[in-house]
Amino acid sequence: QVQLGESGGGLVQAGGSLRLSCVASGKIFSINAMGWYRQAPDKQRELVATMPSGGSTNYADSVKGRFTISRDNTKNTVYLQMNSLKPEDTAVYYCAATIRVSELGPTARFWGPGTQVTVSA
Repeated sequence: QVQLGESGGGLVQAGGSLRLSCVASGKIFSINAMGWYRQAPDKQRELVATMPSGGSTNYADSVKGRFTISRDNTKNTVYLQMNSLKPEDTAVYYCAATIRVSELGPTARFWGPGTQVTVSA
């Protein structure tokens, strides 16, 4: 069984910073992409940032220059450093990872339960 667990969310004033962490644990053979998504009230879940195992990154236009995604493959962990936060960044942030649980098995996407980020004006 694979589990993802996020931490680091909370309440911050506009202009502030937060750092989210997500650890993948359980039966893991290898991890391909890891990333962050968010869902604001009454909106669809959207991509924030992703990072394949090769190290390249992809960001939503709305967070470019403010958010930075990074990984520690030795710890099966992905981070999201969020700077210059805006009220419109308020959302539940979800970690996602594409994981292979055995050498010859397929990959599957796993999701964390989410962590709330609230940015006050």
